[in-house]
Amino acid sequence: MPTFSIYTLGCKLNQLESEAIADTLVKVGLKEFVRGKTRIFAEELEIKKDDSTIDIDCDFPSLIIVNTCTVTSKADQKARRVIRKVLRDYPDSKVIVTGCYAQLNKDDIEKLDEGNPKRLSVIGKDEILNNALESSPRRTAGADSAKIKRGTFAMRTDGSMARLGFRGPFQFNPAHFSEHTRSFLKIQDGCDKHCTYCRIRLARGKSVSLEADEVLSRLQVLEQNHAEAVLTGVNICQYKDLKNFYHGELQLKLPGVARSNLPDLLAYLLSNTEKINIRLSSLAPDSVDEQLVKVFSNKRIRPHFHLSIQSCSNKILEKMGRTYNAKTVEKAVSLLRNSKENPFLACDIITGFPGETEIEFEETFNICKKLNFAWIHVFPYSKRPGTPAFSFKGNVPEREATRRVQLFTDLAKQGRANYIERWLGKEVEVLIEKGEVREVTVPGVTENYLKVFVKYNGEKPLPGTVLRCKLRQKDTDMDIDALAES
Repeated sequence: MPTFSIYTLGCKLNQLESEAIADTLVKVGLKEFVRGKTRIFAEELEIKKDDSTIDIDCDFPSLIIVNTCTVTSKADQKARRVIRKVLRDYPDSKVIVTGCYAQLNKDDIEKLDEGNPKRLSVIGKDEILNNALESSPRRTAGADSAKIKRGTFAMRTDGSMARLGFRGPFQFNPAHFSEHTRSFLKIQDGCDKHCTYCRIRLARGKSVSLEADEVLSRLQVLEQNHAEAVLTGVNICQYKDLKNFYHGELQLKLPGVARSNLPDLLAYLLSNTEKINIRLSSLAPDSVDEQLVKVFSNKRIRPHFHLSIQSCSNKILEKMGRTYNAKTVEKAVSLLRNSKENPFLACDIITGFPGETEIEFEETFNICKKLNFAWIHVFPYSKRPGTPAFSFKGNVPEREATRRVQLFTDLAKQGRANYIERWLGKEVEVLIEKGEVREVTVPGVTENYLKVFVKYNGEKPLPGTVLRCKLRQKDTDMDIDALAES
């Protein structure tokens, strides 16, 4: 049986797409190997030859997929390191590189393969299935020759993609998630914004959305086996289902609700499902309005929101090409806090953008401090080829950019500690996750996105179980937020 493994870099959307690719490859007959973070391990195979059975230890997968990211220059560097490592460590494996970095830097990646014959292919995600291996490497039976030979790969060209009806950015639709307890559902891809620093829109293209009826159909399938689904995309706030666009008097004559944007989609999903909880990926501050937060008041929308802010300096926001100002950010935070009881609010911040003075940095820092985020993902600005900001003047020295990152990191840690403190002694829903079990505790994530270990009495709860738990104390010894008790 041909085998595969996947190494994923980058965002939750990439994680979802890797899960989806894995699920699809399994459906067409490949088997997944898993070992550690690289999802690679060896397995003993039984090979029959002349009515006898010979055991052969296979220490490599037939196919390795590296799903790349290009959000920063460090992401590019990490992708190259991973690709070189798998080419070096697994000389008998076919390697496919895909993802945003592969979309934009195909020639550079192909130069990393110095083998003869070449083992590396750089392709889009929609090509992966048709490039899956037709069979595992040839095996030779015999007492002294029970080894797998190199360079004996055949490519699949039987139209498997077409047979399964897959096409476009929403072709892969996993019903099984091997790496996550929570399920993920991609509702949107691409972006119509023109942020001057962003390379992802160059790789992903213009915004496209999955039709609302298809989103619902996929969510209903997930509801059968999952307690929670994360709706994800490059910019889910740009969701728009044009096929089901109802407005004005026409809407009143039709059953159901309008399904033209994200709030309408959420209302449609909630009214046509029964129990599955919904968590959202990043939100744009200028998309958070009364219509959206009205839907958020539903108890099945998880009290965890992430704002893609980047800066709170109006001058820097304008240079970034962002379509809002600092007051928009503050209003969005206020609306979100009023929609739920003390929700977990996180944000993204870029420091050291070209031309960012100390005054403009302090504007952002002070507003974030005032807004008291539960977490801040902070990144030093990274010049990205092909973007307008690549040629901007006024680069911030690396040492100063590092200092600013550290200030935000300290603020983020303090904000998280304060948030945890406010929830101690309160009851929350906890989704039990896969992972290490320690004594009589199991790992989980709360409805408001705190990582916990849950102490249980009696039978150990299985991953995917939802428990009502009380947060007992903060934890400083382990990489979690708190200890809880069911």
